[in-house]
Amino acid sequence: MAKYEHIVTDEERGLTINQILRQNYKFSSRFRTKMKYQSLVDLNGSPAPGYIRPEAGDIIGVRLPEETSDFLAENIPLDIIYEDDDLILINKQPGIIVHPTKGHPEHTIANAVMYYMQESGQSFKVRFANRIDMDTTGIIIVAKNANAQNDLAHQMRCGTVIKRYLSLVEGIIEDDHFTIDLPIGRPDTVSIRRVVMPEGGKNAITEVQVLDRFESKEYGAHTLIEVVLHTGRTHQIRVHLSHIGHVIAGDELYGGSTELIGRQALHAYHIEFDHPATGERMTFETGIPDDIQTAIDSIKK
Repeated sequence: MAKYEHIVTDEERGLTINQILRQNYKFSSRFRTKMKYQSLVDLNGSPAPGYIRPEAGDIIGVRLPEETSDFLAENIPLDIIYEDDDLILINKQPGIIVHPTKGHPEHTIANAVMYYMQESGQSFKVRFANRIDMDTTGIIIVAKNANAQNDLAHQMRCGTVIKRYLSLVEGIIEDDHFTIDLPIGRPDTVSIRRVVMPEGGKNAITEVQVLDRFESKEYGAHTLIEVVLHTGRTHQIRVHLSHIGHVIAGDELYGGSTELIGRQALHAYHIEFDHPATGERMTFETGIPDDIQTAIDSIKK
């Protein structure tokens, strides 16, 4: 049984267990209900009701039911940039999908996490708080318990999770900073391709900041941009950029050329969120991938 533990301070003397937990952890209302009716709270190692007023130095423990997933464990490399009792943050490589599907039942990040879990002696259900496309690189979050997943999902709905991407696009973008606010839909259920759909599409907002512009005799004009997502539609960045005439380099699905790079030059390099248990603001960044950097260097020659 996984556990959160908190040592009661002098300042917390006189407060109830429930009050102390509310001050120190951002447990969801659903999980607090489970804590009460499943007797998941201990005081000095023994189950205790939330109305008890502990003494300074007492240890409050919150137990989490042991869980696991049934994905096939596969020894696939993982670039783990952060881990604690609630979360794993992974810098995903290109060419691998996050979660198994009918078309890709194996060789996914979920399979890799299952292997890592077993090798590290852990047991948790693999829950992804966010996902990125197979050929997009960057940060994804694995929640180790339902409370962490639910809290992050709530933050995303409220817009307090900030996700920033780097992308190399074809052509010169003239404006330094702008926002694309155009609805996105899927006109054909056979194809995974999305398009801007004024009628029937879901609202989608993408903020773009130009970082650099390049002109190359061999590869043509390109622009390096930072993108901030204000909504989370499938293929949102790829659709919006191709719609305004600046398809991502290497993005064949939306008409990009693979001469410079063999996959879409899109990297989820930055994420900010409140830790689902402590409420602490967390910020993580990863460097630009080698293949995107090589593409930029080739244009600069």
